[in-house]
Amino acid sequence: MRSPIWSSWPNWVAMPPVPTKRAVLPRRASWPTSASTICPSRPRRRPTTKIAEGMAMRKLLLPLLLACFALPGQAFDFGKLIKGLETVKKAADAKRDIGEPEEIQMGGELAATLLGASPLVDDAELQRYVNRVGMWLAQQTERPGLPWKFGVIEHPNVNAFATPGGHILITRGLFQRLRSEAELAGVLAHEISHVLQKHQLKAIQKSMGSAVFSDIASQYAENSGKPRADVLAKVVSGGKELFLRGLDKDDEFEADRMGVVIAARGGYNPYGLVGVLQTLAEAPSDGAFALMFKTHPAPNDRLDRLGSAMGERLDGLEKTVDDVPRFARMKR
Repeated sequence: MRSPIWSSWPNWVAMPPVPTKRAVLPRRASWPTSASTICPSRPRRRPTTKIAEGMAMRKLLLPLLLACFALPGQAFDFGKLIKGLETVKKAADAKRDIGEPEEIQMGGELAATLLGASPLVDDAELQRYVNRVGMWLAQQTERPGLPWKFGVIEHPNVNAFATPGGHILITRGLFQRLRSEAELAGVLAHEISHVLQKHQLKAIQKSMGSAVFSDIASQYAENSGKPRADVLAKVVSGGKELFLRGLDKDDEFEADRMGVVIAARGGYNPYGLVGVLQTLAEAPSDGAFALMFKTHPAPNDRLDRLGSAMGERLDGLEKTVDDVPRFARMKR
């Protein structure tokens, strides 16, 4: 069940003016001019997977049924057939992808857990600003219809978090160390990439085991997003473990590459994320940066990978947004 703490999340309606200079890249939309565009009233939903699941089940069942009917009458054992059908069903359930509604609900529970430990910074203007930058970037992706939420939480450490379904939070400690809106866009685009690739969702599934995770997903689906308390506890526990352990290095490298592209599509300097990584590379590995270094690859490794991936591909872009006065106002 969604935590009451979400009631404190601001209602983002007012959108600040549009930056005038943007990069020219494929698949870039024009800047939204109304709240109904940036926050669609009817999120796009994925097509149902029930037909595909049914076809997959038939493919699994057909060989088993043919084998049974090929046996002599005295050898035909309905008990074994039923047991075989149950085994096949369990195998199919374990491979079932979690639906978007369940993804969103699980992510909401995990984000509520984060907010329970570190509430949103009590600054409505700052929250509107960060959410507006994040929402603009999300519109440049293939999942603009997710209920994206962005915010800054009250914590001195340097870190950022994403949960399934589009919930993204950065700490005040990280925001205060950013030097431009392009760097903010780079961080948010990196976290958006984790959501798009379902990195957190897959990591939780891997840690729990496919069968257990499938049971949890079924609980969400069968109970209209209101799982039993024990099921919810497993989800929260898996999320907490992930936040402390971090994602695989390859997931972080992939999010870096995708984040640069998303930021560039949004008209921002694609080297914003590079600037953030350079700041991290010069920072001490303890204190406010300890958890960041524990849960992410070394900044220099990320810079090397990102440099190899970017090369000179983005050097020819038109003038992009790097810094704007509104960012400085937020750093007051």
